[in-house]
Amino acid sequence: MRVRSIINRALAVVGTSIVMATTIPAVAQAQFVDFMWGGDSEWGGKRSTVAFDSKYRPGQVIVSFGDRRLYLITKPGTAMSYPIAVPREQSRWQGRLNVTQKRENPSWTPTPEMLRENPRLPAWVPGGHPMNPLGVRALYLGSSTYRIHGTDAPWTIGQAVSKGCIRMFNEDVLDLYPRVPVGTVVTVTWERFKTGPAIASDSETPPPAQRRVVNFGRKGEAATRTVAVE
Repeated sequence: MRVRSIINRALAVVGTSIVMATTIPAVAQAQFVDFMWGGDSEWGGKRSTVAFDSKYRPGQVIVSFGDRRLYLITKPGTAMSYPIAVPREQSRWQGRLNVTQKRENPSWTPTPEMLRENPRLPAWVPGGHPMNPLGVRALYLGSSTYRIHGTDAPWTIGQAVSKGCIRMFNEDVLDLYPRVPVGTVVTVTWERFKTGPAIASDSETPPPAQRRVVNFGRKGEAATRTVAVE
């Protein structure tokens, strides 16, 4: 009887869990997923094209710790916006540096400070390892130890967790990497920026799709004309 009672209680718990799982609203489930994978619409989110302060020149990179976003200026008034993880409070900094080198699948060596805080860290992680904290690409800033890089912990994007580096989703740093040559100016600031949806100029409006129409003349000569297709 005791065994049967234990089994019945276990089944009751399982049944309750199933009911809870099937009755959680879809919105709440989405919010939970957003939290686990980089925050919400305020912190984290996805890569997007946005309207941006036109005083910045194309090719510049603006890292806003206040917005927790990295902006790559693509043309006057427009930028690519990427979600990032920013430094924790005790590791805050700001300044203007240049990209001095770039590496694909960089190896990772913890700093002495990291090892003091966590002696169990590995002394070195090879490039390409799935648990490499630098992810798949890294852009090195000046002569500092700061880098813009990917991550093996995508759930941290949108949070204040790093020791000074700028973390990105691996898919985002793969998108950024070929766009940013060595020498690019990177401005790191706590300033927040007003952004909005990018507005396409008339020159960017694609021409209407076209098709060729072939008509044959009286003597069989082929004559063509081009018409727009909506």
